[in-house]
Amino acid sequence: MKFLVVFAFLFLFSSTSIFAQYPIKLDSLGMKVSADENREFSYTDKKNAYYYARTHSNFNEEWFAGWNVNTRKVLKDYELLIDGKKLDRMKSEVTVYPNRMKRIYSNSKETLLMFDNRNIVGIKLENVMGENISLKLAGDLHKFESVSEKGFFVIPKEADKDFILVAPWKDMQFKVQNEVISASKDAGGFVFLYASKKDDAVKMLADFRANNGRWYQERMNRMSDLINKNNPLETNDEKMNKVIPWLILTTDQLITNQMGRGIYAGLPWFTDYWGRDMFITMPGACLVTGQFDTAKDVLKSFAKFQNTNRKSKYYGRVPNRANPDGILYNTTDGTPRFVIQILDYVKYSGDTSIIKDLYPNVKRAVNGSLKNWVDRKGYLTHEDADTWMDAKIKNRIPYSPRGNRANDIQSLWVQQLEASAIMAEFMGEPANAKKWRRIARKVKKNFARDFFNSKYEYMADRITARNRKDFKLRPNQLYAYELVNSEEKKMKITKKVWESLVYPWGVASLSQMDKDFHPYHENWNYYHKDSAYHNGTVWLWNNGMAMQRMIEQGQKEIAYKLFENMNYQAFKEGAVGSLSENADALPRDGKKRGKLSGTFLQAWSNAEHIRVLYQQFFGIRPDMLENKITIEPKIPAELTEIKSSVLVGDGKLKYSFKRDEGEIYIFSGENLKTNLIISLPKHKRFSMNLEPNQIIKITVKDSVAEVENSIVVKNTSIKFRVMQDKEKMKKINEKNQFFAGTDFVKPFLQKNLKSLSKFHDPPLTF
Repeated sequence: MKFLVVFAFLFLFSSTSIFAQYPIKLDSLGMKVSADENREFSYTDKKNAYYYARTHSNFNEEWFAGWNVNTRKVLKDYELLIDGKKLDRMKSEVTVYPNRMKRIYSNSKETLLMFDNRNIVGIKLENVMGENISLKLAGDLHKFESVSEKGFFVIPKEADKDFILVAPWKDMQFKVQNEVISASKDAGGFVFLYASKKDDAVKMLADFRANNGRWYQERMNRMSDLINKNNPLETNDEKMNKVIPWLILTTDQLITNQMGRGIYAGLPWFTDYWGRDMFITMPGACLVTGQFDTAKDVLKSFAKFQNTNRKSKYYGRVPNRANPDGILYNTTDGTPRFVIQILDYVKYSGDTSIIKDLYPNVKRAVNGSLKNWVDRKGYLTHEDADTWMDAKIKNRIPYSPRGNRANDIQSLWVQQLEASAIMAEFMGEPANAKKWRRIARKVKKNFARDFFNSKYEYMADRITARNRKDFKLRPNQLYAYELVNSEEKKMKITKKVWESLVYPWGVASLSQMDKDFHPYHENWNYYHKDSAYHNGTVWLWNNGMAMQRMIEQGQKEIAYKLFENMNYQAFKEGAVGSLSENADALPRDGKKRGKLSGTFLQAWSNAEHIRVLYQQFFGIRPDMLENKITIEPKIPAELTEIKSSVLVGDGKLKYSFKRDEGEIYIFSGENLKTNLIISLPKHKRFSMNLEPNQIIKITVKDSVAEVENSIVVKNTSIKFRVMQDKEKMKKINEKNQFFAGTDFVKPFLQKNLKSLSKFHDPPLTF
């Protein structure tokens, strides 16, 4: 590669001004919700509890609504009264903030909030026009126990050895009658405190009254630091400036300490630690957001649950699901993702100590699979419902069988082997590294031959135990590109999947042209919802990889349409500031979009959206194991200005972009010394060292990229030019022609669809 290199003095400019960003205040993120919208919202205590409700419902009837502690539903709802008259939520003005929910009535203001690491829910009442305030418990999740001098106690029916104390916010006189507690308006509201003993609840109350202001501020500071210090973002898109911080914070809600550090799969009902979900979520929730200590804690905590019984067929697996009631190992993909995330953590953090700590788990994971599940071709075999498509009829017969060799499982297995080999070399075990890489090569070679058929533009979803190729058109192949050795095949698969499975509201789990397609997730007149779960229902977590594959093909604008649609959902639909688990594939009568379904706040849906923004659109991919950061930006046309940063290793990479007559990229490091590998969309790839107190400015105009590497403290710079890459331009033109006109799948309902025949609920045919 030839560069024109010029040494020159450059006017000193401050990195502070280039990357200046206004701190995002939590109050500025408030989302106003109308009574017609009546949206869901939730908060967790970051320990083992959450509170879920709708903004305007006077009684949240959903079975999962209310306060949940340690996977137990403990309190349903409450009513507020002023001078004996009930406050009508439907007539309130509601604003939901990341740290609290506020309802403004004609005669008062109500604020609901929680506190970090404390089983407490506060209901604050201010601006009261009246003399007395009252709170009445609603629902049937509790039973009255007794009145004390501090308040009154109820016992949760699902946790009948514990207690909830209901008390005034301040230490004021009160009275209790028929589960209604009343006090002077000066009491400031009410509080719920959960404990295993009455005395503990009373102590918690005293602690709350003395310290709730400090606790509130600490919680605000933690949230503020996460979006301002770890992931500041400022763009020309005001909606994005609001939505991305919200998604980061609602995802962070789900990082709890229920059984050691872990990540809830989703609210309101997936409060277990699901291994698969947790490690799909980790990049967007912990690594991109710079929460390296949290990621390390999650990995080490979950490693303790690994199956160590050599006689078990699940030897070496990490759990599919872990909760206080038990552990299940019935998944194949959780373990590869666990191993892959160990290496991803090292690449972001530079902390290699975790390899030493968890290498025994890594070896056990590989050896367990080799002992019990790997066939003569090197494939990782598995049972029919041991992938993420795991729904069963009465927990026995799979609705969407994918045994015994699914395409995504083989890719994850190869990635696990390759990650394990890197860690083996680090630990001084080259024999293991060589062995595991040999198996990975074997899988790749066989996959290229076994998973394709010239009749199809896409790969088989699985090979059955009888060695038959199953060509049901599903999104799982998006995760198997590492095993595709042809760029032409990747192009065809990407287009086929997008036009067959990607709706404007997300990626369907089965083509609408398949005879087993289910157009709606919940359609109880015809089938159980689990029948549709992986047979047509949209899964938003797959959006991330669908966008990534389209971006890798140079089609950032196509991918960004889906990204914007998801921003809209977080902004205006479903749970405030969140992405749902599912949606209907086809719109219902009179609707233009698929109805949202599943959990309203799903960890991997949120996290994949965040990951794709930073790793693919912004193109920032660290590898601190080799002390390098690849920057391969694919900025869509609608984003004309970006100021952001990402924590990497012990420092920070600052990132700025501006599009005017040309494009200007500016990179700077804070406590960061590394090698940058920069690959602009149309230009030759080049690398350069980033030293502290340096600013790298790249100005792209026409066919030339001018690079200035400025050393601020010495007031000098190095300049050179990077020309367009002719081979890259040729491929871009070819791909642009191939993908021209590519659009979302057009919803189509087949006539006489089997799933819509009365009482249909059989297992799939194949």
